[in-house]
Amino acid sequence: MQCKGKTLPQHVDGRLHLVRCIVKPAKSEINYAGGMASADFTGGQEIRSNEESTDDSEEEESEEEPKLKYERLSNGVTEILQKDAASCMTVHEKFLALGTHYGKVYLLDVQGNITQKVDISPVKINQISLDESGEHMGICSEDGKVQVFGLYSGEEFHETFDCPIKIVAVHPQFVRSHCKQFVTGGKKLVLYEKTWMNRWKPSVLHEGEGNIRNVKWRGHLIAWANNMGVKILDVISKQRITNVPRDDINLRPDMYPCSLCWKDNLTLIIGWGTSVKICSVKERHASEMRDLPSRYVEIIFQFDTEFYISGLAPLCDQLVVLSYVKEVSEKTEMECCARPRLDIIQPLPESCEEISSDALTVRGFQENECRDYHLEHSEGESLFYIISPRDIVVAKERDQDDHIDWLLEKKKYEEALMAAEISQKTIKKHRILDIGLAYITHLVEKGEYDLAARKCQKILGKNTELWEFEVYKFKEIGQLKAISRYLPRRDPILKPLIYEMVLHEFLESDYEGFAMLIKEWPGDLYNNAIIVQVVVDHLKKDPQNRTLLRTLAELYTYDQRYGKALEIYLTLRHKDVFQLIHKHNLFSSIRDKIVLLMDFDSEKAVDMLLDNEDKISIDKVVEELENRPELQHVYLHKLFKRDHHKGQRYHEKQISLYAEYDRPNLLPFLRDSTHCPLEKALEICQQRNFVEEMVYLLSRMGNSRSALKMIMEELNDVDKAIEFAKEQDDGELWEDLILYSIDKPPFITGLLNNIGTHVDPILLIHRIKEGMEIPNLRDSLVKILQDYNLQILLREGCKKILVADSLSLLKKMHRTQMKGIRVDEENICESCLSPILPSDASKSFSVTVFHCRHMFHKECLPVPSTMSPLQFCNICSAKHRGPGSAILEMKK
Repeated sequence: MQCKGKTLPQHVDGRLHLVRCIVKPAKSEINYAGGMASADFTGGQEIRSNEESTDDSEEEESEEEPKLKYERLSNGVTEILQKDAASCMTVHEKFLALGTHYGKVYLLDVQGNITQKVDISPVKINQISLDESGEHMGICSEDGKVQVFGLYSGEEFHETFDCPIKIVAVHPQFVRSHCKQFVTGGKKLVLYEKTWMNRWKPSVLHEGEGNIRNVKWRGHLIAWANNMGVKILDVISKQRITNVPRDDINLRPDMYPCSLCWKDNLTLIIGWGTSVKICSVKERHASEMRDLPSRYVEIIFQFDTEFYISGLAPLCDQLVVLSYVKEVSEKTEMECCARPRLDIIQPLPESCEEISSDALTVRGFQENECRDYHLEHSEGESLFYIISPRDIVVAKERDQDDHIDWLLEKKKYEEALMAAEISQKTIKKHRILDIGLAYITHLVEKGEYDLAARKCQKILGKNTELWEFEVYKFKEIGQLKAISRYLPRRDPILKPLIYEMVLHEFLESDYEGFAMLIKEWPGDLYNNAIIVQVVVDHLKKDPQNRTLLRTLAELYTYDQRYGKALEIYLTLRHKDVFQLIHKHNLFSSIRDKIVLLMDFDSEKAVDMLLDNEDKISIDKVVEELENRPELQHVYLHKLFKRDHHKGQRYHEKQISLYAEYDRPNLLPFLRDSTHCPLEKALEICQQRNFVEEMVYLLSRMGNSRSALKMIMEELNDVDKAIEFAKEQDDGELWEDLILYSIDKPPFITGLLNNIGTHVDPILLIHRIKEGMEIPNLRDSLVKILQDYNLQILLREGCKKILVADSLSLLKKMHRTQMKGIRVDEENICESCLSPILPSDASKSFSVTVFHCRHMFHKECLPVPSTMSPLQFCNICSAKHRGPGSAILEMKK
């Protein structure tokens, strides 16, 4: 829709606010076949006078979903309109009342079936009115007849006037005794009220402005239209509260009648010509009353259309507009009647928006005028009835089923599926599964095989029959690979044949894909023996194919033929071989394959063998590796690192293995091993001239002098010799070192630098020959003096610390011994074991208490000797001068 215009302030009874916009229709046509309407969007053809448009925006509009769906009212209505023509109709939530040009009134159910027929007049029925209960009806006809009667009661009003009566409206609450009122309209508007004597009292509400063309009664307000405009009357106060003049006075009011509709008790919608106004009835403030009515009307919104309005109805906060359309014929170039339009318009604060616009193909639309169309609506439901002389069409809001239908028609399957899932409790026509299957078929037809296969997971769920059906469909089009990734593997599980069929497809064309499926799929999905045989057949053609070999090993594993799987893995040097052994406890199968495992990965193999000594013994491993000493050494070396005693029987063998393959670790081995035969080790080291190892062995065998000599002669390393002498801490060894070094100035320098803390340097200095030139002699002597001074300082420092500590401890002991010791009745004499205190406190007593807290009666202690008057505790005397040496005496 296109809206244009501006705010045009005007006044009706002093107050009016107006928003004006021009509405241009969209491009859709509604044709009917049988009882139901079928939407035919023309995608760019606009039914408009002398104009066709094919721009992109109109094509996009054709893809918009219709707001309403249409159904032709058939059954009894079809029979009526074949012989007669509809002139008016009113709608109640329980039934319909149809008036015809031949003066008949038919009561119909909502399906169009005739339930009652009433003959009113031989001429046209102008209007039918019902109260809210649907129990009372008012009818007027072109010959001046007016009837108001109860459908289920005997009360009625019959009157024939001398002029045509165009309108009649009964009070909405006519069923109540105090609301027995109705209005009629011809040349004047007359209100009839039932008096207390059951007589009808007429009163003229308005006259003098031409025929009354339309009337709508809501609550206490009556709105009617005559040739001049629209008026609203308050029935309670009998005051007319507004007059809304018609905009286009050039239009004949009988050909282009006014359409009125109450949206609620205070909002009136007026459609006349091409103008639509929305009016709101408001209470006037007390200060503004004066001689004015207590209410006033404000036009809150207005817009113009390009076509003539035949009817109006509210739809929530939107507006439904029935329009009469004229167009210029391409053949005759003359103006003719086009299909009527039903538009849904959304009023906005300063404009309006067209939500939908449908051109309706009603019977005989080429011969109809604007006055021949009427729009009625059912307030209880969103039902709209389009009445024309030869046809009645029902429009209703589209439900979720209709929305899904439209999405499917537009091949928007993804959206349709989503809509069905959201509304699965409310939809009646559709099943999620059917939509999903249609979606899969659509994707396959488009060639989007991967997406179609992926959607199978969600749509097919656990339905094994549908899964198998779809798999065969994919096989027929050669796309088994596409669906392979999405086949169910657990709950549900399909027939083994399905999985075998997919594996066969991959095996024929894609070894890597085949291997991937074997790895991902559980082995119980298919017949393993069949697949193994097929793979073996393929390997006959290509025996070195690593992918097939690896896959065959996995198949053997699934089939619990672990020995064969292990052989293949070892042949391929596959990293999973150790995992396979551990997982399936195949240690019994690898007893004769230890060399192969070591060749593949010696580190992992040794770790595995050592971790499982209970399954493969050390002796068995050493035996298997007998012909591969380098691997034997790797195994025994790691065994020794873990536990120095487990492989003790092989320590002699290890000497040769270390000497041959790993000399850097030979000396640490000799040092750590307590089971190594020293003579054998010395012999091997002598054969290979391993000096350092021989020095260690000689020293360990007690031949330190030979070891020192070897260091001096073979290694010529004075520092090492000095270090060796320090380790042995043997005076004779130092003497040998000095004798050997006395004629070697570099050795003398080394001794002078290091001997000071172990041997008196004077012994060395006295033996140095006069005149011998010794490198760095001064520095060496200075170092000796510094070391001596350092020793003196250390001794003095230690002495001071000892004296200070002794004095501190002496003071502490003195303080302790000066403290009192508690003596009470519980203490006993350690000699006679009687209580230390006498029972009679008045008697004199003498007690000796030692610092060790032992107590004695004085008479129980031995008499001290004259040589040492100091007395000791008998119990602690073995400690000599311990804590019990001091005495406290208590006398009384």
